[in-house]
Amino acid sequence: MKVVKLIDKYIEEFLLVILSIIMVTFIGLQVFMRFVIGSSLPYSEELARYCFIWMVYIGISYGVKRQRHIKVEVLVMFLKDRGKILLNVISNLFFLAFAIFVVIYGYDVSQRLFQFGQKAASMNIPMGFVYMAAPIGMGLTAIRILQQLTIQIKALLGVGDFQVKTEQELILEEAMKSDSKGGEK
Repeated sequence: MKVVKLIDKYIEEFLLVILSIIMVTFIGLQVFMRFVIGSSLPYSEELARYCFIWMVYIGISYGVKRQRHIKVEVLVMFLKDRGKILLNVISNLFFLAFAIFVVIYGYDVSQRLFQFGQKAASMNIPMGFVYMAAPIGMGLTAIRILQQLTIQIKALLGVGDFQVKTEQELILEEAMKSDSKGGEK
């Protein structure tokens, strides 16, 4: 059970860090090879591009988990606590529908690419692996949305606690935390 909780808590962060390390390492290696050695790696740019694509889709899930996606907050500022939660539930339901749509059709597209046998130009890997970023990333996103919806619906029913904060409130809250940590030294 501890392993499942650990995966639930850190899967996006772990994947994003690994993909970032791979991307930066190979881009740095490419720069070194090109300008110092005078030769270049044939696959580094393609690998970096594919890592970036995967990072985008996993980053969507991370944004949902942290509730830090860009959103229009005009309505949120005029609503009270329960209204804010209800608006969040409605927007999450739309987002969930979109995520499921991308999972279904993204999986279909990637499966077709596997069947056609299309391969990446320099890395010679099946392009289906690259296109699987969309359904896998949005599948993670759907799971995170369902987790958020559970918390939000519990809060609407009075069972749990959930607060909807505007981006400005979150920034101020983080600034206050960092000020209090700096004052303790």
